[in-house]
Amino acid sequence: MQINDKSNSTIYIPNKDRYDYMSYNRSGKSGVLLPAIALGLWHNFGFVDALKNGRSILRTAFDLGITHFDLANNYGPPYGSAETNFGTIFKQDFKAYRDELFIATKAGYDMWPGPYGNWGSRKYLTASLNQSLKRMELDYVDVFYHHRPDPNTPLEETMGALTDLVRQGKALYVGISNYNAEDTLKASKILKASNTPFIINQVNYSMLDRWIEAKLLKALSTTDLGCIVFSPLAQGMLTNRYLDGIPKDSRAAKTATYLEVDKVKANHDKILKLNKIAKKRDQTLSQMAIAWILRLPEITSVLVGASSSNQLIENVKALDNLHFEQKELNAIEKILKENS
Repeated sequence: MQINDKSNSTIYIPNKDRYDYMSYNRSGKSGVLLPAIALGLWHNFGFVDALKNGRSILRTAFDLGITHFDLANNYGPPYGSAETNFGTIFKQDFKAYRDELFIATKAGYDMWPGPYGNWGSRKYLTASLNQSLKRMELDYVDVFYHHRPDPNTPLEETMGALTDLVRQGKALYVGISNYNAEDTLKASKILKASNTPFIINQVNYSMLDRWIEAKLLKALSTTDLGCIVFSPLAQGMLTNRYLDGIPKDSRAAKTATYLEVDKVKANHDKILKLNKIAKKRDQTLSQMAIAWILRLPEITSVLVGASSSNQLIENVKALDNLHFEQKELNAIEKILKENS
């Protein structure tokens, strides 16, 4: 797998062998194939980040056969800036390859002030997708997600808005994110009744956060839906970043992040033991963590973030070894159940 950094090149010419390495999985029983590893733009693509670096990461991703780019209206910071930066890079590098890309965005979290800039009303979802398309300079997205359940808006209204946006040609497919098993089943029933192309649920899942195993995976199989996973590395805990403690410049050491020092300390012993198994597999801890997720038949794709092209290349190497011996799975399971 030879990928060169071409971020300084004015004209982007994709790797001609980009589809030879990546594997693609069907999303449920739809016609959509997604790359086993997809790129999430949650971090590192806002106005506070270097556009040149984001451009390099996106080029590297496509050169690796990653066709799925995942965004949301409030990714940044500030809100909307990841979509704006993506739109700039798309126009420069990827416009000629639009039909090779599967682009997603979402709405459901806080986006703008007032009563119409959050949650799951028809008003919010419609306005949000219109804004997202303008920021990304796209005619449509391939999949539009409701980003989280809304406890106060009728599910029929939220799902109805998704249906209408498909019928307006602004999205080809719809998805949900952060929905549990019960809400997934309800949403599926509503969307199937209107023949809406509902294909996927996006949820957090990792070795250290296995909540979807209890009920959701079965619900996804029952409803013929795919599953795409975010935070597969548990916000960086399942990397070599914290093997020797908590670096001062790490995510856990910073305030106002999703990863707290106490959580890293509580899982540190598990991380060290898992890393030993990864080494025996000739993998990094992050590569093994990704492969462990992809072993499940219900999982369509794993969303990874990247702060550099090299980091993305290293994580995609997880595909070099997706096989686990039963004794490896048993050893991993024993570690994960310790003190849990």
